[in-house]
Amino acid sequence: MKSVAGALLCVALATVPFSVPVRAQQADPERVYKAAGAKASKPTATVAYGPTDLQVADLRLPKGKGPFPVAVVIHGGCFMSSVDKRTGIAAFADALTERGYATWNIEYRRVGDPGGGWPGTFENVAAAIDKLADVAPRYKLDLKRVALVGHSAGAYFALWAASRPRLTTPWSDAKVRPIAVAAIDGPGTLASFVGVDAQVCGRPVIVPLMGGTPSQRPAEFRLASPQDHLPLGIPQLLVLSDLADLMRPYVAAAQTGGDTVKTLAPPNANHFDVVTPATPNGQAVVKFVADNLMPRHP
Repeated sequence: MKSVAGALLCVALATVPFSVPVRAQQADPERVYKAAGAKASKPTATVAYGPTDLQVADLRLPKGKGPFPVAVVIHGGCFMSSVDKRTGIAAFADALTERGYATWNIEYRRVGDPGGGWPGTFENVAAAIDKLADVAPRYKLDLKRVALVGHSAGAYFALWAASRPRLTTPWSDAKVRPIAVAAIDGPGTLASFVGVDAQVCGRPVIVPLMGGTPSQRPAEFRLASPQDHLPLGIPQLLVLSDLADLMRPYVAAAQTGGDTVKTLAPPNANHFDVVTPATPNGQAVVKFVADNLMPRHP
């Protein structure tokens, strides 16, 4: 269960019928995913958005003169500092760059890092995205064509960041407003995972992330739940794999709220091959995201 635990929340939920496909436990797709990331191209630049070495983002630019559409890439990792980092998803960022997107692959503090958890982790995600406003002129980035792409826990943070305009200040004071979001095999809410997370992540992570239980911190859990702030008012791409049962309630709620939602469920997929471009499922996801994320021209 090592790679499944690292995948984030791959067990039966107390409130949502869910099971991990046996195929996800037989191979080691997480190792293949990380190996691919280690071979990714060198970033055009690594830019700090805060004072620590965990508050940085890797920028990769496509060929051409720009202005370039931007895909903000957010890695997963069970919300913990010990699981995954931006180098893991670098190959996926590379693949999007090859298809014409500037990619902004962010790192951020998580549970286990000084300053991680609520509100630090969320502040980091927001600040990393807003930093694009500072670097856009130098690198010819088109701030009118910024979209968010996240995997696993990063899928959750991508949806959360997309919900910022619907939150209260200071969260709603965004310098950069995304025009679309792609969530790859991750949840759209947190409260349902309390008590289940220890089985998948090896320790409780949601209560440490939020600083308490949903009953102890209801306002914080509501602010942190994209599903509670639908409709987002922007197109959403949802990739369903091992965590499909976690995503379906969000998909249904987004569609009911009137949002434009497209889904992709690659055959026999697992949580990591969907973000490993060298695999057939990874290629399908890259194409799905690149082709549908935003209009390619102003």
